Amino acid sequence: MRARAVEERKDEMLRELAVCESGGSGESLQPIYGGRGAFVGRFQFTPRTVINYIQQMDGRSLSVKEATALAHDYRQAAALAKFVIFEKDGVWNWPLCSRKLGLVQQVADIKALASDVLAARSVVAEGSVR
Repeated sequence: MRARAVEERKDEMLRELAVCESGGSGESLQPIYGGRGAFVGRFQFTPRTVINYIQQMDGRSLSVKEATALAHDYRQAAALAKFVIFEKDGVWNWPLCSRKLGLVQQVADIKALASDVLAARSVVAEGSVR
């Protein structure tokens, strides 16, 4: 149950980030572009950023077209943003919204909650071994 709370906090933070970056969260009926076309999707990734982080995340090599399509797919883009933020400490990829939303503190709070969940699981596991 606590692990679900951690994931829900992450998802809520991602929704806030998407709203800040593009004005909404979830799928869009039309492609979303910002910065004169340089930024794509709800999270306003550049295709190059998508390509680089997908390579790090799961080893896939994407074309610019594939990266743009991924950035437009909210579910995939949210998973990528979660990886960037929580695995790569990459809140700096969204400088304005990071400051506006206090992402550094939110991420620290979520990581602390996740650490508490792991500690609680460890205690339970030790108790079941005895």
